[in-house]
Amino acid sequence: MDNTKITDCTIIGGGPAGLYASFYAGMRDLSVRLIEVKDTLGGKLHFYPEKRIWDIGGMPPTHGADVMSHLIEQGTLFDPEIILKEKIVNIEKLEEDLFKVISESGASYYSRSVIIAVGGGLVSPRKLAMHKASHYEQTNLHYRIFRVDDFSRKKVVIVGGGNSAIDWANELKETAEELHLIHRNDTFRAHESQLRKLKESDVAIHSYTSIEKLIPDDQGTGIEAIEVRNSQTGQLFTLSLDELIVNIGFDSQPNFYQEKSLELKLKDNYYIEGNTQMQTAVAGIYAIGDIVDYEGKVRLIAGAFQDAINAVNQIKSVLLPCETPEVVMSSFHKGLQEK
Repeated sequence: MDNTKITDCTIIGGGPAGLYASFYAGMRDLSVRLIEVKDTLGGKLHFYPEKRIWDIGGMPPTHGADVMSHLIEQGTLFDPEIILKEKIVNIEKLEEDLFKVISESGASYYSRSVIIAVGGGLVSPRKLAMHKASHYEQTNLHYRIFRVDDFSRKKVVIVGGGNSAIDWANELKETAEELHLIHRNDTFRAHESQLRKLKESDVAIHSYTSIEKLIPDDQGTGIEAIEVRNSQTGQLFTLSLDELIVNIGFDSQPNFYQEKSLELKLKDNYYIEGNTQMQTAVAGIYAIGDIVDYEGKVRLIAGAFQDAINAVNQIKSVLLPCETPEVVMSSFHKGLQEK
């Protein structure tokens, strides 16, 4: 691999935003290098292989694994240069339209523009801070779901009040023998339609409730029940279970580090401040997906696609202002027809 090759664009991050940017840049006939810190493409979708995703226009509710597969196929359609297992630690602007992207391993990559699509960082599910909780991860304590059928005809307790917890409760309520949802308050951070569907079901919802104790089974290898407390009433009660699912958010570490000399403007010391054209404070560097913040930002996969399109169109207009000023629909795109 020749690291000195200059591409039109280097995309940092191989999740949904980065993959769609790679595809759309290929549509606009830009050369692309895509760099991903992990050993596979797909980003956060790896956490939801069997969760159905509803927010992509024109696509029926589709499992995360299938969405990921389609995005990878689409994102690599125009043969971008793919580099895996490389963490980017800095970007240097060498000239008006030339950047050096530097990895933790010391490798350098050159391009005429950069798209930062690193999402929320290196994420891992937030875990229960309870005695011996990690011991039960080998049996019936789960922070992610790989096979929905594993919970069929079982007593299931879900902990959490966000989109993931609500979506999984709706997904499992038809097949689980008994389903409880516990949440530390009564404010749920989920789409209204999904929350309404859950409240109209037979799922037992316990608001203002937190786990006090994990009760092991006779063998000590799994959780037989949990002791929970209602913070409003002080009531302490026990819920027996076969499976415990915990969806209480994610902890993240930045998977992109910027030197202060780069002078990207940040919000909350992490999110990159941009605008609706995905431009950052540094000309030639764009930010898309969950890493960027601007007025009206939509933090959905569908929103990441729009971000990618806007960034690529800006790059095209700056690098090649006289070439193909109008966006060509895919049905009339010669290169796509050939593919």
